[in-house]
Amino acid sequence: MKKKQPTNSEMRQVYFTNVRKEMTRFIPDGCCRILDVGCSEGNFGKLLKGILKAEVWGVELSENAGKTAALKLDKVFIGDFSEILPQLPEHYFDCLMFNDVLEHFTDPWNILIQCKKILCAGGYIVSSIPNVRYIGNLVELLIRKDWEYKSGGILDQAHYRFFTQKSIVRMFNQSGYAILSCTGINPTHSFMTNLLGILTLGFMSDCKFLEFATVAKST
Repeated sequence: MKKKQPTNSEMRQVYFTNVRKEMTRFIPDGCCRILDVGCSEGNFGKLLKGILKAEVWGVELSENAGKTAALKLDKVFIGDFSEILPQLPEHYFDCLMFNDVLEHFTDPWNILIQCKKILCAGGYIVSSIPNVRYIGNLVELLIRKDWEYKSGGILDQAHYRFFTQKSIVRMFNQSGYAILSCTGINPTHSFMTNLLGILTLGFMSDCKFLEFATVAKST
């Protein structure tokens, strides 16, 4: 029986309420003023406040989600990040978080460059970005000959850009950041996918990761 696909409403609910606990380990030691771009309902930022005792601000496009986040974070701006960015204090934050957000911008390269204005010297950007080479996506493209935009996931209708691990690293480097790590996260545990990585001597091992978590330092 074909697996039932989640509805648009269900996908949005998951997006706005997701805590993203797996991303906390990528935040460098000592970060105490964090901006969570695309903070949704503020659950991830609230988690950071509890773990790191950090000051956490948020930016959220959705008005309803942003109002909920404002009850949990130190300060929340509601609107388009590219328009809000000039309103933020210069050289204030030591870490900017982009959890599945950069792919939603038409020009994420310019966004990263502009972020240097609000990052303190040697500040960090931590991001998670979907992997377009994920095995599920490759099956759709190569086996089923399809590229269907959906209400969520890698082919989210709201995604303007698509990335591999290699192109993620290139984007940050081109925007003036040094890559400290680019780590595959949320892997599939499919036996066939793991076997594919072994048979290709590691060439296809990146296909098991749904996303890549990147830690980049401003230079």
